[in-house]
Amino acid sequence: MVTFREMRVQEIVEDKSMSTETKIEKLRGIESEVRGMQRAASEGPMNPNDGWDDELRQVRKALDKLGAVEPKKGAATL
Repeated sequence: MVTFREMRVQEIVEDKSMSTETKIEKLRGIESEVRGMQRAASEGPMNPNDGWDDELRQVRKALDKLGAVEPKKGAATL
């Protein structure tokens, strides 16, 4: 089953009216949202195999397809 986010990722990638930079920006927003949900799932009683890994993988594939460079990782901040 395809989720709403997966459909949205596909829409963004295929949208010819958006620049690559805009697509990357929108996908980064989705990536951030999915990472937040993934963190919440790992910290709470939610099922850890609830599909967030698959959604994150789809977003990363789309970003790679667009040539997005992985942002540098630094120390965790509060």
